[in-house]
Amino acid sequence: MQKIPLMQAKADMVLARDVFRNDSPVGIPICGKSTVLTDTLIARLDNMDVKSVYVEGHPVWDEGDRTLEDMLSDLDRRFEKVRHDPLMSRLYDIHAEHLKRSMGDDGGR
Repeated sequence: MQKIPLMQAKADMVLARDVFRNDSPVGIPICGKSTVLTDTLIARLDNMDVKSVYVEGHPVWDEGDRTLEDMLSDLDRRFEKVRHDPLMSRLYDIHAEHLKRSMGDDGGR
């Protein structure tokens, strides 16, 4: 999942969270999670003054963004001395799975 400015949203991206007015999670959502964005919907959200949306995967790359492989390699380095501990190993597995899910099936690329 990635939070992006609405101006970077493109048709066929999928919302990862409900969209609310003014990014405030209070009230009724104006667009639901799992909605596929269209050019018309993006224009409507812009007219409603929505500034950003959460989309599935990691479709927008900026300079300095790290790949999934880089993040998993860093995680390996951080846990290399404690992976023998069952609790630390489980924590590693949870964090690695979260990274994989948040970057999408294809690692965000």
